[in-house]
Amino acid sequence: MFEKLDSVLLKYEDISRELASPDVASDKDHFRDLMKEQSDLTPIVEAYTAYRKNRQELQDALDLIDAESDEDMKELARETLAEAKQKDAELAGQIRVLLIPKDPNDEKNVIIEIRQGAGGDEAALFASEIYRMYVHYADSRGWKCSVNDLEEIGIGGIKYISFTVEGRGAWSRLKYESGVHRVQRVPVTESGGRIHTSTITVAVMPEVTDDIEINIPPEDVRMDITRASGNGGQGVNTTDSAVRLTHLPTGIVIYSQTERSQLQNKAKAWALLKSKLYDLEQQKRHDNEADLRRSQIGTGDRSEKIRTYNYPQSRVTDHRIRLTLYNLSDVLNGDLDEIIDPLTAADQEAKLLKMDQNDSI
Repeated sequence: MFEKLDSVLLKYEDISRELASPDVASDKDHFRDLMKEQSDLTPIVEAYTAYRKNRQELQDALDLIDAESDEDMKELARETLAEAKQKDAELAGQIRVLLIPKDPNDEKNVIIEIRQGAGGDEAALFASEIYRMYVHYADSRGWKCSVNDLEEIGIGGIKYISFTVEGRGAWSRLKYESGVHRVQRVPVTESGGRIHTSTITVAVMPEVTDDIEINIPPEDVRMDITRASGNGGQGVNTTDSAVRLTHLPTGIVIYSQTERSQLQNKAKAWALLKSKLYDLEQQKRHDNEADLRRSQIGTGDRSEKIRTYNYPQSRVTDHRIRLTLYNLSDVLNGDLDEIIDPLTAADQEAKLLKMDQNDSI
């Protein structure tokens, strides 16, 4: 670990020297790349610097205990030593987490798709509640949500919805939500008071940005222009502005009608298609790499049952980490950090274990 940290420190110092050069400042793209790299390394450098300073204080305390004859001074040194030992363990743990390879998508926006699963209308009603849960969570973090596509049923349920969450770190927080979400409750249409189980599926994808190359040959895509339907503002139903893209090799269909102009809907549809294809590539890589599967917490298998929402007991259970909370209403109102924080910690722990295993080989 210390060899890695020393190399990180040297790299950080090289970048700092390079940034001070007038030649670099005149090259905007290179300057921006260096600034980002420096920003990424700063937390590790600061933690390592604090660790080395604390190690020196620890050694000074040990030396003072050995050399000092005054008992009061010895006692003061022992207190300093105890504090330094505790801080040493905390800083070492912090550094190990910072050395985990960073997910390049962590700062990206996300696209979330929610689909009605087993349970008919009850599943569609639950899908609408889970959509609202994510909107509330996004609002609490200052993120923005915009709907890409929506298919509703008459009683307020959602058969399918695709929406984008825009905000720094959206992927880092929401990437663990992919999978099957299960609800157990008495439906409003159930006269006998029996508890039913219904499911929905959630898919979370990072939005593809310019740093990701997705090559889509034009001949692989069929584009159809249609008249938009449903709510969308004055004039949305009177012009041929909706865009449907069909990716012929995969059969993926993207439909965009939420914007007023055909040009805007076309741009949004292509962006959504790129994200879907990128996600498909990630899924294939995930399926082919057993080690990666074992080191991730529910960010790959869409058929995995990840969470149960039990209304009679006001209980939420995340099956991946065996976490159970009894605050269902808070969770549905967007209080997801109590679930996401432990998931993040479990993911980091699994990756640290894998790092340790690789280092021991």
